[in-house]
Amino acid sequence: MTAKTDAPSLLLIVSGPAGSGKTTLCQRMIETYQPGLQRVVTATTRPPRKGEVDGQDYYFLDSENFEKKVQGGKFFEHAHVHIYRYGVLKSEIHGKLDQNIDLIAAIDVQGAATIRRAAKSDPLLMGRVATIFISPQNLEQIRNRLERRGQDDADEIERRLRVAQKEIREGEKFDHHFQSSGREEDFAALRAIYQTEKAKRTK
Repeated sequence: MTAKTDAPSLLLIVSGPAGSGKTTLCQRMIETYQPGLQRVVTATTRPPRKGEVDGQDYYFLDSENFEKKVQGGKFFEHAHVHIYRYGVLKSEIHGKLDQNIDLIAAIDVQGAATIRRAAKSDPLLMGRVATIFISPQNLEQIRNRLERRGQDDADEIERRLRVAQKEIREGEKFDHHFQSSGREEDFAALRAIYQTEKAKRTK
């Protein structure tokens, strides 16, 4: 299924605390709307998790190479998230938007703020960025999801919960903001936002 219109290509930025389901939602959107909607592959210094593929899930860079790209101005945004660095490469966005391909990216709130600022001065991003924040019903919902995911130890979960408290306060700065309730409900909400944003830009 594609969202084919005469609207200019769009960059959807999806943010939310760890455990909000943003990465899974983005993947489901891509599966539904490809090839017209594609994922922005971000770069990171964290090691790959089991099954992750370099260049497909992330660009896995060591700290030295990441910093070289920072100094070379290769990133739209980059930030420390937890104990690793993440960033959105300009090459991942410019080329596809220019081909009228819509993009979607799961990015932390720091990165979303940077992209919003970039959209005010970058000609290709102007008028093409829509930001979405997914908030939890409460912190216990995040805790339960992180524990079920089984990727973090107890100390890491507690640290992520502290970060989540700060991130939730940033939700009102986004273009769209909805509370997570369930997989189908969240997916329906994100689809509706995508369709609304495309309709707004249709000539």
